Amino acid sequence: MVTQNCNVCIVGSFSLDSITVPGRSEPFHSLGGATTYTSFAVKTLGGTAAVVSRIGEDLPEAYLQRLYREGINISAVKRCPQETTTHFELCYNKDFSERTLKLICKGHPISLDDIPQDLHAKTIHVAPIAGEINYEIMQQLKICCDNLSLDPQGFLRSFDKNGNVTPNLQTDKHILELVNICKASQDEIFVLTGKSELKEAIETAHDMGVKIVIVTMEAKGSLLSVEKAQYHIPAYRSTALVDPTGAGDVFIGAFLSEYISGKELLWCASIGSAAASMVVEGVGSTYFGKKQEIIERANILYEKELKQ
Repeated sequence: MVTQNCNVCIVGSFSLDSITVPGRSEPFHSLGGATTYTSFAVKTLGGTAAVVSRIGEDLPEAYLQRLYREGINISAVKRCPQETTTHFELCYNKDFSERTLKLICKGHPISLDDIPQDLHAKTIHVAPIAGEINYEIMQQLKICCDNLSLDPQGFLRSFDKNGNVTPNLQTDKHILELVNICKASQDEIFVLTGKSELKEAIETAHDMGVKIVIVTMEAKGSLLSVEKAQYHIPAYRSTALVDPTGAGDVFIGAFLSEYISGKELLWCASIGSAAASMVVEGVGSTYFGKKQEIIERANILYEKELKQ
């Protein structure tokens, strides 16, 4: 299959996002999920990206065609009649300090049969959004790549009957033993490791075998931890904050794109921060900037704030 030997393969569900941001009276409808944001980030920086996912009959064909036109490999995206696609409502308050996330509809889990038998990628990034991936899938993906990367958000969400989200570990934390790279928010890494202090949480992830831990902290930037040496990566100040949805997914997509090319880790993180600063300037998954713009912003971070 065409999913062989790509740079980054992202595994997880797409979502149909209804996003309400300050200044808009009506929600904006967009293709979402880490699969979308991460794959666009990889492609924007010149890498090859593929997606393994399962969608329902309700996902507009135009969304898939946009991915295809951008050169993202969707040959392993399986459309299943009589199934639905995960649908979230996201609502931000007036200064973006709070977000309400509500599950409207939950898609079908990804099964072993959905994983191409000949799949191989330099890096596979596992990014569930609503519990659609299990430990057995992770084990299978581990043998299909050189590096297994994880965004654990979909393992850490439980939903009540009204779709409200509660942080709750939905899998064994030993899933980290399969992972080379883990990107999580500060709250997520606390839930994932069972620790309440950031230093302890990061050390626990390393002790379980994770080589690279990235903790995103929104406007405060991110923390890159490698072999227990930690580096603060500043957030690049965007020209305008329109919608922060997907910023963390873009960060890891850009990071991985440079990492698999053998770039220095602080540079990879600078690229991640710069790319994240671009996507927040548009609504939903509509704007990712240009490669040269991202590099220029990354150079500012790297030369002025990191390369000291």
